[in-house]
Amino acid sequence: MALTGIQIFKLLPKTNCGECGVPTCLAFAMNLASGKAELEKCPYVSEEAKETLASESAPPIRPLTIGTGDYAVKLGGETVMFRHEKTFVNPPGFAAVVGTDEDDASVSGKIERFRQCQFDRVGLKLRPELFAVRDAGGDAGKFQGLAKKISDETGGSLILMSGNVDALKAAAGALKEKKPLIYAADASNVDALGALAKEVACPLAVKGDGSLESVIALTEKLSGMGIKDLVIDTGSRELKKVFEEQILIRRSALKNRFRPLGYPTMIVANEMAGDLMEETVIAAAFVAKYGALMVMSDFQPHSVFPLLLERLNIYTDPQRPMTAEQGIYPINNPDENSPVLVTCNFSLTYFIVSGEIESSRVPSWLCVQDTEGLSVMTAWAAGKFSGESVGTFINKCGIKDKVKHKSIIIPGYAAGISGELEEELGGWNVVVGPREASQISKFLRAFKPQ
Repeated sequence: MALTGIQIFKLLPKTNCGECGVPTCLAFAMNLASGKAELEKCPYVSEEAKETLASESAPPIRPLTIGTGDYAVKLGGETVMFRHEKTFVNPPGFAAVVGTDEDDASVSGKIERFRQCQFDRVGLKLRPELFAVRDAGGDAGKFQGLAKKISDETGGSLILMSGNVDALKAAAGALKEKKPLIYAADASNVDALGALAKEVACPLAVKGDGSLESVIALTEKLSGMGIKDLVIDTGSRELKKVFEEQILIRRSALKNRFRPLGYPTMIVANEMAGDLMEETVIAAAFVAKYGALMVMSDFQPHSVFPLLLERLNIYTDPQRPMTAEQGIYPINNPDENSPVLVTCNFSLTYFIVSGEIESSRVPSWLCVQDTEGLSVMTAWAAGKFSGESVGTFINKCGIKDKVKHKSIIIPGYAAGISGELEEELGGWNVVVGPREASQISKFLRAFKPQ
């Protein structure tokens, strides 16, 4: 049975130094017990305690990072089977394959599409993060050159894919500072690639023969070699079987604490489908069911964007609503005579309202107040979208310096705050807008600020 947080705490130095990243030893012990931290983070733990805690405190699914900088992808670290139990932690990374057998135009096209697939959403930048560089001919120099070109021109993280150990050695050695994922160790090359991963200190993927038994044999061997940062590819390419394997791996790691399967997994969707749209459907299934890396044949905005949105939604803490940042949002290039609207920061409300304003083509200022992620009606009922709170926000947010008029539009569902808001704003005309967002466009086209 796993140790409790209190049991772990008794074995820690109790210095409360904060060097582990949390302020107290008790908090660190609780993180260890829940699999959210690693014992190595504590610089003062005794060797005796390390021996006692090593197996008990390790996260059930080992966390690891591929790449460096802005495009680094953290995998693993999950502690629950279902997001409603708590939350999923580290969103999966998306990679596109680029091979040494592709011509310059094809490679340049994928690089350009990678750059274009950058989307702003709720104040976040949504984008894919990786390239899977595939060695198609065993030419070590060409493979290394392509990987370096991709890294230099995009900054994206890398998966180095080759069946040639020498080619992997050359590329991984030259790019080890970028922390690429080396793909893949199988029964024929596990010793050589294990030694390489250890030498360059990069994560390593294992590829089974289509059975979990083959994966277990590989991870146990590599673990015995001292290699901890592993990613699992079972080798299966049939959708139903891969789906079943993902559930078995997650359940074995979390429920049974079975260490040989306690690693993040990758889905090679481009080898499971006949075209990009089918790959997208497959990737979508495994964003929800436990894939940590999705490898696809290309980046196309129409396929990447839905996957990024799905990832955002699934990996958002269900106990904390998605929110937009409080502030002033200019829409359609407004000026000092443009209408001013106010709404809550529940992300769905923000997207709907801002979308309707944008489609109206009326230049407008949208003031988004922090209501702790509650919708207008819920926030109003909870007293978080009142005349006083909205008035305080409008007085402090700076919108008065951006417009000449003194009119503000409030949501129709919050009509009851209009009188109190007029008192708070002192001389401003509070206009009750539509109850339904679909009427905003028509309303704005007819509205004239006073």
